Amino acid sequence: MTHSIVRSTPNQEIDLIPNRSERSVRVCPEPHGKRHLLFILPLVLSVLAFGADKKEKPPSAQNVDSGSFAVFVKGQRVLTENFTIQQENGVSIVKASLHQNGSSSAAQNSELRMTAAGELIRYEWNDGSSSLVVTPNNEFLIEKITTPSSSKPAEQPFLMPSTSAILDNNFFVHREVLAWRYLASACSNEGGNLKCKPSDEYGVLVPQDRISLRVRMEMVGREKVNIRGAERELLRLNLKGDEFSWALWLNDKDQFKLVRVAIPDDNTEVVRE
Repeated sequence: MTHSIVRSTPNQEIDLIPNRSERSVRVCPEPHGKRHLLFILPLVLSVLAFGADKKEKPPSAQNVDSGSFAVFVKGQRVLTENFTIQQENGVSIVKASLHQNGSSSAAQNSELRMTAAGELIRYEWNDGSSSLVVTPNNEFLIEKITTPSSSKPAEQPFLMPSTSAILDNNFFVHREVLAWRYLASACSNEGGNLKCKPSDEYGVLVPQDRISLRVRMEMVGREKVNIRGAERELLRLNLKGDEFSWALWLNDKDQFKLVRVAIPDDNTEVVRE
């Protein structure tokens, strides 16, 4: 549904302790210097900052994350996603391009722009022949689709708030952003303890499929996983919908960057390079 394929601190320690209604995460910052958890949204900085100077203004342009994800189906590499996440003048900009295996040119490109509060400003996608744009309009999100055979864009409205998340096909960086959003909205810092609700629900739009969905992000905890022959301990979240279940692993010692995604139903694995 949302994945058709071709279709902070180095010494930070986190212990997850489940109880009835929440999970407590103990954060032990590095003793040298002031550190904080860095995410795409300034909201996260205000919720999860540990010892940071709140009066210090961020630079006008800031690189939050960049890199690439390798996508494997049944063990065969089929796709590479290159991405950048930046903040500039209070706007979060998420750019990504998809390259089929063996090709240097991009098969698809996307750009997502959001306000500091996580509200959609504009989303664009194209594959060289077709394109789409999503923008908010009062209580609606308006999607305009252009195809080679259309004389003018087709328009489709969705009764969804501008705070709805974009989870487009093949762009796994969108899942990273949603994971950060969960950590920001479902977790709070209480005396050095990061306490998180076990799960939270979000309304999302899948522009290429022209559908809206309800998804749930769940906290699982730290797990040891094997990535390219090396065992690593990462923080696992589950992303679930009515007809799918994904596992996401984030590096809680490196700004909670997404490292691995597993989609067992499709024999698909995504690994950060």
